[in-house]
Amino acid sequence: MEIYQLKVFLEVARCLSFTEAADTLNLTQPAVSAKIKCLECSLETPLFKRLGRRIELTQVGKYLLDEGQNLVDLESRLVAEIEEIKQGKFSTLKIGCMPDVLSNWLPSVLYEYRRVYPDVQTKCLQFDAVEPLYRAIKTGEVDVGVSDMSFSAFDEISEVAIGSVHYSLVVSSSHQLAQRPWLSLKELTDQAWVLPPDGVPGRIMLQKRMQELGLHLTDFAHVEIVDAASLMRTYLLQGHYLGFVSDFEFQMECEAGLLRRIPLEEFALGTPLFLMMAKRLGRALGLAGQPAGRGSLGLEPVRQFVAMVQSQPGVARGILPKGLPQPKPQDAPLATTAPPTVPRFQAPNFLVRAGSASGTETISTQNRTIQTVTAGLIIQRLGLLEHFLPREGRYSGVQYRLQWSDYSSGAPIVAGLEAQKIDIGVLGDYPLLLSAAAGDSTATAAGTRLISFVASNLDGTGNDIIVPQHSTLDCIDDLAGRVIAVPFGSAAHGMVMRSLHHRHILNAVTLTSIDSAGPQRSGRSTCPADGYAYFAPFHEIAKHRGQFRRLLHENLDGLPTFHGVVIRADLAEQYPEIAVAYLRALLAAQYWYATQPMATTLVNRWVNMDAAIVTKTLRSSASDRADVVYLPETQLRTDWLQAHIQQLGQISGQEHLGQINLDRWMQPEFLAKAVALI
Repeated sequence: MEIYQLKVFLEVARCLSFTEAADTLNLTQPAVSAKIKCLECSLETPLFKRLGRRIELTQVGKYLLDEGQNLVDLESRLVAEIEEIKQGKFSTLKIGCMPDVLSNWLPSVLYEYRRVYPDVQTKCLQFDAVEPLYRAIKTGEVDVGVSDMSFSAFDEISEVAIGSVHYSLVVSSSHQLAQRPWLSLKELTDQAWVLPPDGVPGRIMLQKRMQELGLHLTDFAHVEIVDAASLMRTYLLQGHYLGFVSDFEFQMECEAGLLRRIPLEEFALGTPLFLMMAKRLGRALGLAGQPAGRGSLGLEPVRQFVAMVQSQPGVARGILPKGLPQPKPQDAPLATTAPPTVPRFQAPNFLVRAGSASGTETISTQNRTIQTVTAGLIIQRLGLLEHFLPREGRYSGVQYRLQWSDYSSGAPIVAGLEAQKIDIGVLGDYPLLLSAAAGDSTATAAGTRLISFVASNLDGTGNDIIVPQHSTLDCIDDLAGRVIAVPFGSAAHGMVMRSLHHRHILNAVTLTSIDSAGPQRSGRSTCPADGYAYFAPFHEIAKHRGQFRRLLHENLDGLPTFHGVVIRADLAEQYPEIAVAYLRALLAAQYWYATQPMATTLVNRWVNMDAAIVTKTLRSSASDRADVVYLPETQLRTDWLQAHIQQLGQISGQEHLGQINLDRWMQPEFLAKAVALI
């Protein structure tokens, strides 16, 4: 197949007329027919079919029309670049991006590139919407593109994450909200907003996230749509409107103190910044496996730019095809040590689709049990699960309805899982095991699947026995003949049974429900109890108020305490993607809690609890490591589970726990899949 034959074919295919094509090409009709005949002979298949005086493309002809222009464009480009090389030039690198990337991210990268490769001419093309950028990459108008929108839905584009972009609220520094450290979209429906037009990344990002959360622009009192950043700036500064922007936008105004960025709950994570190129160009690069000076010389600037960007810290690999030579040291002057991968939001495709079908998931948590907030409260407040839930394939078009239930202890969650009224539960160690046995002493098959831990405490102090300050009780042996109030079916209940059994006094102690004997705000009880068993942070709250003291001073059975996530077995088997989505949200919540300086302050506000209790209960970036009860933990520990089962199974009435099949109940593959998707 010759390029000129292909050019003739493309013209005939566009006109669907040999005569019109001949006039356009300045050829005779017989010459055009001869070129088409030669091309069909070369391909051994007809390209046109004739219907009377009309002609139509065959299936192969349609394919060649769609793809053939790429070859013609490549030929023109190669000829032009070879001519530049002959003239002593070294081609041109064409980069396409949106205005914010061009103004803020790209300049320093281009400066470094030109410093290393001064003979390459660079040309930056600015696009005001995402779709024209996509088409420019596809057609070869630009060699590479940079965007925080994903083009992964299009087979002809390759992309790789090269950084992160964060979106936030932006307001005038004199705005009434300017001093707020953290806000939610739900708080801002009565405010006036100014937004860019359709097709701009910020607008796409906002609407996609709102769609996930069941919100719409019509929910806001007043929204102005403007066509340019300068107009948006005017609305922000003079009209005190709210804006939604990336950290690439309005940098000078924020540095000058004119505007202020405020984090939004719904955009707690960053999104990837992508480097993109046409797959055909990537294939051409992969075939150019020779040093500069031989082979496809015109592609060398593209290869150098891609190699340089990919060598930056934190950049994922993969846009260059396998077999492409690794860049020489002088080709990659930037550092190559990448920090650990961190959770990010999934970048939306620039085509936002609405859903139709629906599905309901019920998640039960214990929000005031601070050690589990990353598995429930934070996911809920930041809308993380809505973001990671599957929406492709068999989930395409699904609109999820999430129902979050908050309980004071684990027993009702276990009951809800068994009754199939709860889909996902967050529980402490003892109720976790109860959910596995499904409350049936003869059960050998679990009604749940354990998919992750949430938090752990190695020395067992996550549960405690407390007594009033004036109590004469000094040690656990003093509890013989006494009454202890416990939340039945909780991790504290399991700890009390194990501890009393270890001291051979379990039968000598009366256990009563803490619901009827719990210490009230005044420190009094509705019925007498000599002590109380609590799980963190409630025993810490009681001690913090100065009315109670700790009875246990050592972990009698040597067991760690932990919390984990279980999912109904049938849901895990039928919809494993739901389990993976939840765990992706959990990993994101734990990352946010560990790295966001305001995390403990926000959790304190959400649960209305003393910030010191929050900080001491679960380690965060603001915690004193030496004084924290629980550490974030997702990896499942078979040895811990076996140790709990062994000790509890020796207690009368708990023998059925020994029948739990850990190999069947524990399913770590869900967590492994979630980690792999970070």
